[in-house]
This record gives sequence, structure tokens and C-alpha cells, in this order.
Amino acid sequence: MLYCNAKVFTPEGYVCGGFRVEDGVFTEIIPGLDRGGEDLCGAKVIPGLVDIHIHGAAGADFSDGNLDGLRCMASYLAANGITAFAPTSMTLPLEALQAAFQTAKQLQDKRPAGCARVVGIHMEGPFLAEKKKGAQNGAYLRDPDFEAFRSLYDSCNGQICLVDVAPELPGAAEFAARARALCTVSAAHTDADYEQAAAMFDAGACHLTHLFNAMPPIHHRHPGVIGAAAERDTVTAELICDGIHVHPSAVRIAFKLFPGRICLISDSLRCCGMPDGTYELGGQTVTLKDHIARLGDGTIAGSATHLFDCMRNAVRFGIPEEEAIRAATINPARRIGADDRIGSIEIGKAADYVVCDEGLHLKQVCISQKLHKKC
Repeated sequence: MLYCNAKVFTPEGYVCGGFRVEDGVFTEIIPGLDRGGEDLCGAKVIPGLVDIHIHGAAGADFSDGNLDGLRCMASYLAANGITAFAPTSMTLPLEALQAAFQTAKQLQDKRPAGCARVVGIHMEGPFLAEKKKGAQNGAYLRDPDFEAFRSLYDSCNGQICLVDVAPELPGAAEFAARARALCTVSAAHTDADYEQAAAMFDAGACHLTHLFNAMPPIHHRHPGVIGAAAERDTVTAELICDGIHVHPSAVRIAFKLFPGRICLISDSLRCCGMPDGTYELGGQTVTLKDHIARLGDGTIAGSATHLFDCMRNAVRFGIPEEEAIRAATINPARRIGADDRIGSIEIGKAADYVVCDEGLHLKQVCISQKLHKKC
């Protein structure tokens, strides 16, 4: 199928022209093509978004271990421009994690029409610090345990693409050195000082989970995990851009601290896309009110905003549009090793793309050339 008269977002930026898709793959990018195919009327065409940190949406949570619920999440994401995702677990008993991971494997093996792709599993707990546990359930926290991790990894045929570890925990650096051969290791939910964080990054960790959240702020005498991460060009950082977790000024600072290395995420919960009310998160009660999800003690939990809106927020906060798009597409795809298949509009990659108007309002979503939404 040939499309023309569009502003196509390529790795080099927007190109006015068209593109061809065959068998669900981009086969040609054609600058200057303004007729001769299906006319997109000057619309913007950007890569499908990739969310590598998402717990739930549309009333479902990955950690429930329910395949129908995961399908519901995947359908909701596809309808909102997120064409690939790494469902993210909470801190739970290992048996509960194993059950959830099996659902991700099943959906990855057989993706129903109208659903976003599962491109791996993000294992956020249980190797996190009590002091910075945030909305994680402290009853199930434990020190890094490579053998337990390896057992979970093998049980889902190696689908774990990200595992989170607090650098100050006993054996964290050693865990990172071993786990790096299997997936991306990320510093998360941590009160680590600079030296502890640097040791884990030097051992093989290369990612920072939800920058600024569940970690100490950067200080000129105590740079901590943020300082250790920012000065290493190999380390990427997630950022929740819902307008609640991180102030717009801090969003702009983040893009300067980690140039070309920000991965926008939603960190969304089952209440994303749902009305105000009470919901469950990892065995804890979460109340959604005025778009803010909180635990009973007032702690802000994850977000109630999907990634497409997070990307549009970043632009609204002053991030250049092309940077914001890359932070929601190719950057996260590259971080989990999926950039050979998704994350950009390039010949040979899956034809996952979003058609938008000039203001990045979603009009159509296509996954391997199958239309999932038209406004």
C-alpha cells in the first residue's frame, strides 16, 4: 500500500512525502511524494509509541496474572497510539510474578488484532529499598537474588527486558554484573549515595527508573544516583511526564541532564482511562481523584496518564517536538534491544505508526498496517 502527502517522521526528522507498506513492513520512504497513493492530506505520521514502564490501564493490571486483563490493556494502548509495551510488574511474591509473566509470554506469542505488541517484561520489584519503596508493597521486598531472577527469566523464555535494583542493597553490583548479560539492569527505588550508584553502573546497570521519583534529589555535595547516572553517556533515564510526578521545569532539566537519553514512560496503573474511584495496586488500595492516584497514606502512586498524552505534555512543557517523539519511540525501543524491529519509520521495520494532525492529536493508529482507530 502506498501513502502520499504526509509529514513522515524519520530518524532524520520530518520529511514531506510518502511511504510504502508491504506485508506489515515499511518498504519505502519517498520524499516529495504528494500524489499517487492514499492521500494523508498533509497529516503527520510518527512511529508507534513504545512504553517500557506500564503497570495497567482500562481497569486491568499486569500483576493480576490475568490474560484477558492484559489483552484489555493492550487494546486500550493500541487505541491511544502506543503500539508496543513492556508490561511492568509490582513487588509481589515470586509465584505471583511467575504467573503474570506467563500471560505476557502468551500475548507475545499470539497477539490478537487491535492489541499493542508485548515486547518484553519490565520487572520493577522486589529488589528495591524499603526507604524509597513508594507505592511498592514493602512486605515482599528482598535483596537482589540472581538465582531467583534467573528462574523467573527462564520460566518466561527470557522475556524479561528490564530488571530494577536498588544499588545500596547487598550484592547489587554483583547482580548487575550477571544480569546485564540477560537484560537491561536499572537503578530504582533507591536511597543510594553516589559511590553505591556508580559501582552498580560500572558493573553493568545502564538505566534509571522514573528519574526524580523514589530517589534522593541531586545535591552539589551529594550527587547520588542522579549524578552518577547523568555523567555516564551509556545510561538512559525514564521520565513520567504526566504533569504530576515531575514539574515542567524538572522535565526540561531532565532533557538537558540526559541529552538524547530520556525514555518517556507512563508508569500508568489500572485506573488509567477509568473514572475517579478506588482501585487495587499490588495488594494495596489506591484512590484516584482529579487525575492523581494515591495510597491511603497520601503517597502518589503511578500515573493515570497514557504515554501518548505524556509525549504531548513534554512538547507543551517546552521540549522540542522531535526530541519528545524520539523519547517515546526509538529511545525506549533501543534501551530494551527492540530497535531493530520497532521505534522508527525505516525500511524493514514493522509498520507501526500513528497519523496525527499538526497539534499531535491522534487520528489513526496502525500496527503492521492494520487500522485500529480512526477519528
